[in-house]
Amino acid sequence: MKTLANSVLRCIGGAASVLAVLASLAGCDNEQARLPTQENFTATTNDYLAQRGHVCLAKYEWPITVAAGSREPDAQQMPVLEKLGLATGKDVVATPKDTAAAIPAREYALTDAGRKYYLKVPVVIRTTTDNVTHPADFCAATLSLDRLVGWDPPQTRDGRTATSLLFTYRIAPEPWAAAPEVQQAFPLLARAMQREGTMQVRLGVHLTQRGWVADELDAH
Repeated sequence: MKTLANSVLRCIGGAASVLAVLASLAGCDNEQARLPTQENFTATTNDYLAQRGHVCLAKYEWPITVAAGSREPDAQQMPVLEKLGLATGKDVVATPKDTAAAIPAREYALTDAGRKYYLKVPVVIRTTTDNVTHPADFCAATLSLDRLVGWDPPQTRDGRTATSLLFTYRIAPEPWAAAPEVQQAFPLLARAMQREGTMQVRLGVHLTQRGWVADELDAH
């Protein structure tokens, strides 16, 4: 006669077999995701662009103060954003860092309409000596993948396997970003829009246990 204990043991054994099969399949999936293939690198690029594919204007901190007579880019750019209703300005007196004298200036703050485009997503600026991360930026367009062009042969150094990808992009500008005065005031934005589908962008990626990840999304 079959006992309840035997039935339970058989059920546990069956469940264990199923779990073993599932674990084996998961292991196969992980191994497939770790291969340097078109499919995997396309997925990595799409994941990166979904999180960081914003075209921003290097307006990291607000309010922004522009001294009278300034020839800095802000002097041309901020009035354009004010004209579009994305920022509002007021006359103030400022003391620049390089002088003790107070001078007339104009201080710009984001309007309710402008705050929609101030995205609190980390922006990494790479220099020859360091990486600087800004916690937010004012953004004008969003990128998506057009085509994965190719990649360098993966190299392993100090236990870390890495490569870099080349891709072209599609760009979806915000409605205001296509205005001629915006294109003139922000030439890098204009260039990005003009070179949609042709400009090649390089993306550093490295191998993790779960597959390939963009360096910017995983600093380890």
